[in-house]
Amino acid sequence: MARIEINGLVKSFGDLRALDDVTLSLEKGQIVGLLGPNGSGKTTLIKILNGLLVPTEGSVSIDGMEPSVETKKIVAYLPDRNALPDYMTSDQLMDMYEDFFEDFDRMKAEAMIDDLGINRRQRMKKMSKGTKEKLQLCLIMARKASVYLLDEPIGGVDPATRDYILRTIISNYNEDAVVVISTHLIADIESVLDDVVFIKEGKVVLHRAADEIREEKSASIDSLFREVFKC
Repeated sequence: MARIEINGLVKSFGDLRALDDVTLSLEKGQIVGLLGPNGSGKTTLIKILNGLLVPTEGSVSIDGMEPSVETKKIVAYLPDRNALPDYMTSDQLMDMYEDFFEDFDRMKAEAMIDDLGINRRQRMKKMSKGTKEKLQLCLIMARKASVYLLDEPIGGVDPATRDYILRTIISNYNEDAVVVISTHLIADIESVLDDVVFIKEGKVVLHRAADEIREEKSASIDSLFREVFKC
């Protein structure tokens, strides 16, 4: 059974149809790139999978369950902006994650945070943007989740930080899980992708294995992206 099943998914905001008849099946053990320009529906889809938005039509299931309190126990979600209390320190945030998530591995989180040289007693509001991004990712990747939903994890950070974030994702995710990375920065992540979903104006325009795209198109995923989404 696929980790994520999406059938005929529609999400409307008034007259705007943010997602239009999306059907996808995402298997375990894969890193999936959810790729599209800004405003294409990526964040809306991730929020539905995380239970933050409700579909207008269609169905979504994660390990056979609709998004709910139960799926939050197995879904690790990194939003596209900081959603953590900025008055908290790294130690306090790890305490909070231990309280909320049974699958949180404190020792793994501490090892990643210490590896980055982050002061565990420094409050988030005193940290740089890049350090905040890394800290949030450490907390997410320290969970032994079935699904990781990462919304623009490399947006707005420097190239060295991007490299660290990608290494952290590859080396720490549960290999029985599915990782969904939403981004428009294709060149930076395409080397880690197993599966690729192109989304444009709320519609899935391509869903293929990354290696198949490279073999059949004799081009990089970034090159195909530029071709599909050219103005």
